[in-house]
Amino acid sequence: MRERYATMTRGLDWEPSYVTEEQMYPYTQFEGIKIHDWDAWEDPFRLTVEAYHKYQSEKDKRLYAVIDSFAQGQGHLQASDARYFNAVRMFLQGVTPLEYQAYRNFGYLARHLNGAGARIACLYQSIDELRHNQTQTHAVSQYNKYYDHLQDPNVMHDRVWYLSVPKSFFDDGLSAGPFEFMLAISFSFEYFLTNLLFVPFMSGASFNGDLSTMTFGFSAQSDESRHMTLGLEVIKFILEQDEDNVPIIQDWVDKWFWRGYRLLSIVALMQDYFLPKKAMSWKESFELYLEQQMLEGLFPDLEYYGIRPPRHVDQAITEKNYMPHQAFWIFYNYAHAGAYNTTIPFADEMEWFSEQYGEHFDDFYRPAYEKAREMQADGNRFFNGGLPMLCQVCQIPMGFTEPGNPVAHAQRVSHYEGERYNTCSDGCKWIFDREPWKYRQAWLPVHQIYQGNCGGNTIPEVLDWYGINTSENGEYLDTTDAKNWAKWHEPANVS
Repeated sequence: MRERYATMTRGLDWEPSYVTEEQMYPYTQFEGIKIHDWDAWEDPFRLTVEAYHKYQSEKDKRLYAVIDSFAQGQGHLQASDARYFNAVRMFLQGVTPLEYQAYRNFGYLARHLNGAGARIACLYQSIDELRHNQTQTHAVSQYNKYYDHLQDPNVMHDRVWYLSVPKSFFDDGLSAGPFEFMLAISFSFEYFLTNLLFVPFMSGASFNGDLSTMTFGFSAQSDESRHMTLGLEVIKFILEQDEDNVPIIQDWVDKWFWRGYRLLSIVALMQDYFLPKKAMSWKESFELYLEQQMLEGLFPDLEYYGIRPPRHVDQAITEKNYMPHQAFWIFYNYAHAGAYNTTIPFADEMEWFSEQYGEHFDDFYRPAYEKAREMQADGNRFFNGGLPMLCQVCQIPMGFTEPGNPVAHAQRVSHYEGERYNTCSDGCKWIFDREPWKYRQAWLPVHQIYQGNCGGNTIPEVLDWYGINTSENGEYLDTTDAKNWAKWHEPANVS
């Protein structure tokens, strides 16, 4: 079987006689990575093109059967609450376009990597990513009939302020070299972020009655397992080729761990606050998939090659107790300027947060929520009318606090060529100082709004440029989502 696979993949490769290898593959030279033997690439999944497409087509048949059945049965009414669809919005706006970005660049790598084994692996992943973009769009499209802010995810991804967080992550990877991109996506995005998105969050979708989203999530997860295996193969292959590669890989592991972790703040928000029925807290997910699987499972294996756990991982562990609450408070403050709506957690949810996060929640976040509820009851639902300072690297508003001190806002400052740049943490500052010429070019939404590049200088003009319907954002209890949900679930009048 192994020989047949080699014949059907690497056996189709050839060495050109009219150009040099450097001319044929010019992009694998400038990062400093040394590859001496591309044939040493060991394919973790030995799939031929025929077997790959047969396998995927069977998965699609089952997936679309479930999606069609769910749609015909008015499955959206089975959801726990209309608040849940904010999670669907966030996923479609923030994650689905990233699948398309990954499709593009893995297709690029399928041409520009020297080794045939690496190229065929990237080809399969490229097709996977396009499939994910399509199946996610199809699975969520049924909700577009009943709920707003699902109609223009690609436009919103390019324009809306909070979506610059995932977009900047991929822009960072796409503008790197081929080896860094492979590590960034296969390690940070696939191994780290995907585990925390496609398993606990998709289970939460099922728990909240969204069979459609759950089905595409678990259909994609088998692909993601292959991608994670590819990510480990990428790291080990490069490390085994030359010891000079070790410090470069360590640098990238440090950088992309923190970039992926900051991106996960949106996932933490979705999981803890946008799922009305709670299945698994962010803290529990973090402990299982990062602390146990990565730190206790992956990095002891990589220690053999000289790779240590990521820089700043201790801060991430400290923040597991409060990061989702701080992210929610940012989104609560600016719900009037986004394609989503929020409300203060209900009483049973507050008790669940107390159980999951203990005194940390009760001491620092419950009082703020209770005060906000009182203000709303008095007709003063609070929205922040100003524009926040953004981190120059992760582009999240500066709402995080100092590690271990949830009452002191964190801010770091770097200077480069006479200009001042603000970052939200030691991790983001370290990334900026490492490549300041790159991050100084960041497209920061707040700066662009002030410069008049986002449709105008007033909130209505900016929201119009975003394509946001203001009847569906802001306070959830005041939206047509809430009114329709109550109407659709009124008991039948049988008198």
